[in-house]
Amino acid sequence: MRITQSMLASNSLRNLSNSYLKMGKYQDQLSTGKKITKPSDDPVVAMKGMFYRSDLTGIEQYKRNLSELHLWMDNSEAGLSQANSTLQRVRELLVQGQNNTLSPSDRQAIAVEVGQLNQDLVKTANTQVAGRYIFHGTDVTNPPVAQEDPPQVVANLTDPAINSYNVEVSKGVSLKANVNPANTFNQELFDVVGGIQAALQNDNSVDLEGFTAKLDKVITNLSTERSELGARTNRLDLVENRIDQQDVLANKVLSDNEDADIEKVIMDMTTQESVHRAALSVGSRIIQPTLMDFLR
Repeated sequence: MRITQSMLASNSLRNLSNSYLKMGKYQDQLSTGKKITKPSDDPVVAMKGMFYRSDLTGIEQYKRNLSELHLWMDNSEAGLSQANSTLQRVRELLVQGQNNTLSPSDRQAIAVEVGQLNQDLVKTANTQVAGRYIFHGTDVTNPPVAQEDPPQVVANLTDPAINSYNVEVSKGVSLKANVNPANTFNQELFDVVGGIQAALQNDNSVDLEGFTAKLDKVITNLSTERSELGARTNRLDLVENRIDQQDVLANKVLSDNEDADIEKVIMDMTTQESVHRAALSVGSRIIQPTLMDFLR
């Protein structure tokens, strides 16, 4: 086969063009830090990247859900803690009011404080977080206590359909964010506190004795819900730790799939530059003026 000058020149130019393409590829990897810049560079890497990013997006959504749960539970815990402190103070006043040495005016003064504590319980029951009532189950747009004087809870507070406000924290796993509204700020609580206030106002120490067991029952129900909330908070912490680990692993897998090995790319780029310079040097010797250039 006869090798002509034009064949040598064409091969040299084609090889130089391929060399430029390789250097351009390495330059893109150094500039972006990624193995590929478009799916056609490596369809397998691109396809895997889509799945890995989908998993990472799901994990990020779960982390946002966890933040919402923390906000909801922390505020619920704060509300129940405040309500428990308020009821304990009501109990102290109840015991104090049963003292036979107190005068009617003394019990009137105690009744005023009990009334203020009752109003504080109403405000706590109607606590809102981001515009949503946290002590009304799934009915977050309406307050659980509709009337404040005397306190009157809404009719659906005992409806099982609104008891659980669930939030998904991982695939197939949901956690209850709220406390049971029927066991916390229910009508029984406000009736007991209101009854204590009325008995004090009427200077009736006999009626006060009957409210001790009722108030203890209300406090016990509240404490039970608070304990159950604490258990769910502990589980939430465990789920959050697992999601954090999944987040780290998902980012690592995505990085291994898409991120370029910068050290290797720099070495390949340096090697390709040396090859390219050698190709240019050889090409300058091959592509030289011939007799035909002077005959044109």
